[in-house]
Amino acid sequence: MGPEFLNPVTLSRWQFAITTVYHFFFVPMTIGLAGLVAGLQTAWVRTGSDRFLRLTKFFGKLFLINFALGVVTGIVQEFQFGMNWSAYSRFVGDVFGAPLALEGLLAFFLESTFLGLWVFGWGRLPKRLHLATIWAAAIGTVLSAYFILAANSFMQHPVGYRIDPVSGRAELTDIGAVFTNPVVLVTFPHQIFGCFMVGGAFLAAVGGWHLLRAARGTTPAEGPGRDVAAWLTSVRVGATTLLVAGLGVLVSGDLQGKVMTRVQPMKMAAAEALYRTEQPASFSVLTIGTPDGRHELWAITVPRLLSFLATGTFDGRVSGINDLQAQYAAAYGPGEYAPYIPLTYWTFRWMIALGVAGMAVGALLLWSVRRSRAATGRPIVSRWWRPLLVALPLLPLFANSIGWIFTETGRQPWLVFGLLKTADGVSPSTRVAEVLISLGVFTLLYGVLAVVEVRLLLRYIRAGLPAAVTDEQAGGGNAGDDAAGGASRAVDVTDRPLEFAY
Repeated sequence: MGPEFLNPVTLSRWQFAITTVYHFFFVPMTIGLAGLVAGLQTAWVRTGSDRFLRLTKFFGKLFLINFALGVVTGIVQEFQFGMNWSAYSRFVGDVFGAPLALEGLLAFFLESTFLGLWVFGWGRLPKRLHLATIWAAAIGTVLSAYFILAANSFMQHPVGYRIDPVSGRAELTDIGAVFTNPVVLVTFPHQIFGCFMVGGAFLAAVGGWHLLRAARGTTPAEGPGRDVAAWLTSVRVGATTLLVAGLGVLVSGDLQGKVMTRVQPMKMAAAEALYRTEQPASFSVLTIGTPDGRHELWAITVPRLLSFLATGTFDGRVSGINDLQAQYAAAYGPGEYAPYIPLTYWTFRWMIALGVAGMAVGALLLWSVRRSRAATGRPIVSRWWRPLLVALPLLPLFANSIGWIFTETGRQPWLVFGLLKTADGVSPSTRVAEVLISLGVFTLLYGVLAVVEVRLLLRYIRAGLPAAVTDEQAGGGNAGDDAAGGASRAVDVTDRPLEFAY
């Protein structure tokens, strides 16, 4: 660990990066699962099929575990703004106050309140009213994402503000401009589609793993673990969601690249390690260059593709790092205005590669169950399926996280693009020893929480679907239920573990 690392700015950046990336592991799963659980419960309300009820309860428990850990880790982010980055908070506080207040007072309260009603409302609320609570919670997760992304987009492309000549702080002048920032308008759908890729992959992977157990006879001959029809539904719903959301990610990502080129041309140039301005510009699939990355030794390229990604035309002009560096130095003064190129180059490619790989595995799994072969007792999986099923939810999850690493590191050296550099945003009173201690504590604590999260998820995944019984067997009904025809309704008698997980 060299002396250049032991300074408050670098250590504070590492601490914020570790805690943020760790917290973000829970965000896509929470948003994706919230919508999918709401969809499964809607299918149960509409069809009365007990397999949808059991899938709702099963994935609802996993969603609640993930939500709880996400809340715990997310709280830390708020404290870091005031402790390690007080200069930054002071500069943008007036602008950030509106979206962050709305996220806390509207979106998060919507999530937590209606999620509580959903958890404790089983058997107490009318069926359709109870369904509305999970949809309200799912909408809350999406609104929360929008407000957070609006705040982050101000860092990428500041709009709707003025600089107070006395205090030097950014002051909000147009909240509408902040919420309609062109960056947030393309980032929001891109992120939501990415979240549903993670949620869909999780449903498909868990369903596929239980089909694998059933095909190999490692579950009891009778019981919830052998419910092949329900797990087939899980695979089909999850894999279809993964593929549809993946297409949405590709389309929205293309739009995002064009907006990024317009408002942050250095980030696009850094993503391609493009030092010289080109027209037209080729996209590098793989490049081997000199250690500093400035000179290409060998590359696999797609002619004109970068021009299309950046400008929408195959003959578009893409500015290079050298020209942009000269422009920024003239506009903002002497300094290095390019991010760390190897990191931006490879995170951009790994983001795309992992997302496409996740879609490929999802398509393969969906194809394997196209004729319901598992229902006939013939295995739909081979010995190669186990590692693929383990990798399936991790591929889009890591693609999401790596995409955010690219987004944030590609903005460097700016905290707020063109207004505040990262080195100027750290708290002036921050000391190396303080950050080192808190960094070690956070890393250790988050490591323990990761073990808790994984153990809880695996425990409930292995348990399989909850048992379903009729109202008569359960000894009661759902108050106000609108089930027609007086037919016996399947209900879950394992509500207590759901409440305990919450």
